[in-house]
Amino acid sequence: MTRCLFAFALCLSIFAGGARAEETTTTLNREEIEVIVRDYIAEHPEIIVEAIRAWQHQAEAEQAAAAQQAMAARADELYDDSETPFAGNPDGDVVIVEFFDYRCGYCRHSAPDLFALVEKDPNVKVVFKEFPILGEASRLAARAALAAREQDMYFDFHQALMQADIGFSEEEIMAVAASVGLDTDKLKADMAAPEIDAYLARTDALARELGIGGTPAFVVDGTLYPGALDAQDFDELVAMGRQG
Repeated sequence: MTRCLFAFALCLSIFAGGARAEETTTTLNREEIEVIVRDYIAEHPEIIVEAIRAWQHQAEAEQAAAAQQAMAARADELYDDSETPFAGNPDGDVVIVEFFDYRCGYCRHSAPDLFALVEKDPNVKVVFKEFPILGEASRLAARAALAAREQDMYFDFHQALMQADIGFSEEEIMAVAASVGLDTDKLKADMAAPEIDAYLARTDALARELGIGGTPAFVVDGTLYPGALDAQDFDELVAMGRQG
């Protein structure tokens, strides 16, 4: 495999006009090297796939390392931000952070199991990072949910929105709000607060820095878990977190 990767790298260097390859091949001219490399690739096309896979693995490792550094550097904002809603035990021994969008089907798939975890485990804290990336309707729902903090009803409203079969128009969102007991006139007024847009911008920046480009994404004990999780996954992550 090393030989394959070397040949592929040499080919790229030559076609890009790499001086280093020419400096190390004093006995062959450029045209001769091009023929050798092309013939080798024609005989062994699998080296292209091998080289791409090696590059992907390296890129993924670098991305994971950068994400871990960002999580460590911004741990307070990630786990203990005073503006970020949460459910469960504020001093829980395991903290699960979720970046989500109300209109994300995978988020909605994970939601019931996450809510059940909060109910059954008194030592878990779940932090909800509003990350509306699926359009203006998602952003409207996020702003409404964040405004519900002013009436101390974020979690009730969050659960209802996550499980409501609606198209997320303002009228539908307000109907859900009313169903859980929110004052919708106050909710609409609170949604206009510039602090909400500032918070969403800050959360978006945090997500991007962690390398999160989709929803849902969960962070547990300094590790990022992209994609939907179920009850078994949550139980395993909690157990791992308690093992240290």
